[in-house]
Amino acid sequence: MSPRKSRSKKLRAQEVLLRLKAEYPDATCSLDYETPVQLLVATILSAQCTDERVNKVTPALFGQYPTAEALAAVELSALETLVRSTGFYRNKSKNIQGACRMIVEEFGGVVPRTMPELLKLPGVARKTANVVLAHAFGINAGVTVDTHVKRLTNRLGLTEYDDPKRIERDLMQLIPQPDWENWSIRLIYHGRAVCAARKPGCDRCLLADLCPSNTAH
Repeated sequence: MSPRKSRSKKLRAQEVLLRLKAEYPDATCSLDYETPVQLLVATILSAQCTDERVNKVTPALFGQYPTAEALAAVELSALETLVRSTGFYRNKSKNIQGACRMIVEEFGGVVPRTMPELLKLPGVARKTANVVLAHAFGINAGVTVDTHVKRLTNRLGLTEYDDPKRIERDLMQLIPQPDWENWSIRLIYHGRAVCAARKPGCDRCLLADLCPSNTAH
């Protein structure tokens, strides 16, 4: 990409960011949690599931098993029963217990604060690690790329990739680091409210004039 084209894309990305900040000033992580380990567990449960559904499951889960130690020791079948409605519950339960056991055995019961350490935990890829680092510890280590972020970033012409790692790399070059996580959260809000997967609301989109995919021209 030419330097001029690259600069133009960066300026567009930053204008998108400014408008999203103005439109969704209070956007924050919509998962309910009280501790870093609870955020980790809730984020694992949110894979291919809505945050709303996760928030219905976690009060009972964290009420009985609030800590990494408790989740590491629980009977797997009991854990599966509590998280069943989030889908893929067997795999999620196994990952939650495996992650909590590693946290207890290798990290002294404390959720680690670095990307390489978090990625060692079962069920944790960059998306989950970015959420935990940003919201539990205030560390912007990368850009969370979920389905909304992937869809909107492509529609806005800010990346040409489908692979979340390549998309994240592009976004890290376009967005200032302090805004990495709030960029993702505001795109998620916008994806839910306006830029839906099947029928984007281009006629009522505050980004329409910046978007090469705008169908309302």
